[in-house]
This record gives sequence, structure tokens and C-alpha cells, in this order.
Amino acid sequence: MIRVEGIHKSFGKVRAVRGVSFEAPDGKITGLLGPNGAGKSTTLRVLYTVLRPDEGRASVDGADVVTQSLEARRRIGALPHGAGLYPHLTARENIAYYARLCGLDAGSIDERVDSIIGLLEIGDFADRRTKGFSQGQRTKVAIARSLVHDPQNILLDEPSNGLDVMATRSLRDLILKLRDAGRCVLFSSHVMQEVAALCDDICIIANGKVAIDDSADGIREQTGCDDLEDAFVAAIQMVEPA
Repeated sequence: MIRVEGIHKSFGKVRAVRGVSFEAPDGKITGLLGPNGAGKSTTLRVLYTVLRPDEGRASVDGADVVTQSLEARRRIGALPHGAGLYPHLTARENIAYYARLCGLDAGSIDERVDSIIGLLEIGDFADRRTKGFSQGQRTKVAIARSLVHDPQNILLDEPSNGLDVMATRSLRDLILKLRDAGRCVLFSSHVMQEVAALCDDICIIANGKVAIDDSADGIREQTGCDDLEDAFVAAIQMVEPA
């Protein structure tokens, strides 16, 4: 379970996040939405333990992301925006390297890597260097890397970016399987069709604050909009500028 409690983060005079609070429980897919510059990427970076909040706190399965950052990292699998693969390593080597960083037992790494390669159907290019990979191939390897240590909490920032139709369908099936296995999935996307198809709960952030945190049906009811995209636009207009 991921819990965010009143976090604030500024960069100079820019107040990127202003008191954001929400929960992402186990066994659910929670959507984190917002227009560009809304503060969602900053919020995710706090959860990745890359940024320290100025105020408030966030925790992963009870581990504080600031005071217990190493324990929090062990409990998350993160796909940040941009794959960040090592170009001179093969896909398999990238995944195995991350497995070692996450502390997996050396004797189990090869088996685990083979399993995740099979799960994501990337065997055709698993032993090629990642330099020159397509965007979709890079994204698949980055997803494999984020799941190799079998984390309870999965943070996905626009995971379908660059994927073709079939790969996107496979990714959606995987995300649903993770939820059904009791994992906590925090999912960021700009594709409303994707959000409507996957998310159990949605937290919409605008101007660094939470505009609405509810189910898709609850958001439609609160905004009076039948279409989720229209409801999203109405929600962000409720928050005053920073």
C-alpha cells in the first residue's frame, strides 16, 4: 500500500506540489492523472525516493520514503518516464543487473530473468544490445526490469508510451493480473480510454493540489459529466492556480 500525506515540494519560487494526499491500496489500480506541470511527476519522484518532500510524508507498506528509503525502494518496482537502459548491455543483462541491485539471490537470478522475459514476450530481442531498440522494445525491457524482483507495489509512469496496439493490450492484461494477484498498482497515463479501462480509483492533480480522488463513476457524478475526459477537464478547473 502506498500512502501520501500532505506533501509539499517547491523548486525555488515554483510550488510544484501543494499538500497532495491520497492512498493506493493493495489489490487495486490507482490512476494518478493531471495535465503537464500539475505535479504528478514530482509526486512520483518522491515515491521513487529520488526527491525529498519539503513537508508531509509518504510511505510504501509503512516504510517512510525519507527515513526508511532503502526499505521503501525494496518494496516498489518503478517505471519512470523514460526507460534509462544501458545501451551497451543486452536486454537480458539490463534486467539481470537490476535484479542484482535489488538484492536477489545470485542463484535465482537467471531463472527469474527467464521467467520475466517469457511473461513479457521479449525473447526475440532479449540477447540483443539495447542500443537501437525501438521505443516499444525499450519500454518492455524497462517494465521487465521493474518487475524482476517481484515487488508488491508497482509504479508505472505512462507505461504504454510507444507501444503498438498488440503490445498495449498485453500490457493491460499484465497490469490487471498484477492487481488480481493483490499488488498495489499506481498508474499514470494521459490516455483516458486506458484509464477508464484499468483504474479502480483515480486521483486527479492540478496546480500541485488534489482536485478529485474517487472512482471513475464518482468523478463523473461529482463533476456532472458523463464522459471521463470531460470530467477530467472539469476537475482540473476546480483548483485555483498556485
